Amino acid sequence: MLMRTDPFRDLDRLTQQVFGTAARPAMMSMDAWREGDTFTVEFDLPGIDPSSIDLDVERNVLTVRADRPAREGIAELVAAERPRGVFSRQLILGDNLDTERISAAYHAGVLRLDIPVAEKAKPRKISVQASEDSQIVEGESQKVLQS
Repeated sequence: MLMRTDPFRDLDRLTQQVFGTAARPAMMSMDAWREGDTFTVEFDLPGIDPSSIDLDVERNVLTVRADRPAREGIAELVAAERPRGVFSRQLILGDNLDTERISAAYHAGVLRLDIPVAEKAKPRKISVQASEDSQIVEGESQKVLQS
């Protein structure tokens, strides 16, 4: 299959992802997985001051923001390859997750969020109650349970 590409659009998209823009902050890399009754999401945020990390949940949208400010007072900058500024990511969480019990930890440049599955979304057993006067009645093509 032939696919058209626009190298300038691809370069622009890559530049926005790495450096961000005033209108759209740079994105942060993440991994997400489910283990048992918990969804875990990890974001790479090396060099971020943990106090600059902002987590918000509104309805089912989780927003993660972090800030790595530009260096000030440097007489001569020799190299500047690490992105600076505001990083942001939004995740839409399913109704089956408990947004009231999200826990967050930052260690070695990685922000980890543990999001438990809501109790109402977990599978549960339903017991079947049978009355004492139930009996099986033979029919022509199938058995029928009557109470």
